[in-house]
Amino acid sequence: MKHTATTLLLALASFPALAADSKPAADKPSPIGYSDTPVIPGTKWKVHDIDRPRPDPVAPGEKPGDPPADAIVINADALQAKEKDAKGKETGKIIPCPWPIDSGVMMITGGDCWTKQEFGSCQLHLEWMSEPNTKGNSQKKGNAGVFFMDRYESQMLDCDNNPTYADGMTGGVYGQTPPLVNAVRPAGQWQVYDIVFTAPKLEGGKVVEPAYITTFVNGICVQNHTKIMGPTKHKNITDYSGEFPEKAPIRIQDHKNEPPVRIRNIWIRPL
Repeated sequence: MKHTATTLLLALASFPALAADSKPAADKPSPIGYSDTPVIPGTKWKVHDIDRPRPDPVAPGEKPGDPPADAIVINADALQAKEKDAKGKETGKIIPCPWPIDSGVMMITGGDCWTKQEFGSCQLHLEWMSEPNTKGNSQKKGNAGVFFMDRYESQMLDCDNNPTYADGMTGGVYGQTPPLVNAVRPAGQWQVYDIVFTAPKLEGGKVVEPAYITTFVNGICVQNHTKIMGPTKHKNITDYSGEFPEKAPIRIQDHKNEPPVRIRNIWIRPL
């Protein structure tokens, strides 16, 4: 027994990492970067580069859906409309958002509204609700929409037990690409939109790379980096002919449904 114990002590002493004066591995600080690694192709930075700038911190919202610290909150004061005469023709005058507000909820009635600020690529959060007793069917039931850069519509529609054409359903790129699934809740419940819009790339005002959109409806992905074929149109195809701006207002559509669609908690992060 004595011989066995002596052999064990000698064996342990032969491992420097277990010596009494050595630090356990867990206590050693991890390296915060490296300078002797290869360069990542297409960049000027090395793998795990110690000199590569780190992203700035952004405080998230207190609750899911709340705007993060760097978001631009869109309320009635951040929106504007275009005045129309008695015949429905635009007068050229810009007016304040005409939508009624009740406890922070805006009712989409009185015409389309545009953000005062212009946006290109961005992340948008918006919550909306259609009324269960909305009159009509198909595209005349709980219809609204978000137009990025005033051109590319992500459709909002009561799609619960309301058949319509596939490329006009909630989460669809209107007239182009249907949503992957129908992810709406029943009318009378709040629907949640989270969208990442990538603006088209331009050279001299001409589009050289199309816009893309990734859309979540109620937490479910319904568009996955989907190419937008051009400005969305009704009953017609589209393309990128002509000139395009780098940024433009976001438009929220009034489709003149009764009762009107309601929206709340709108915020945008430029990307």
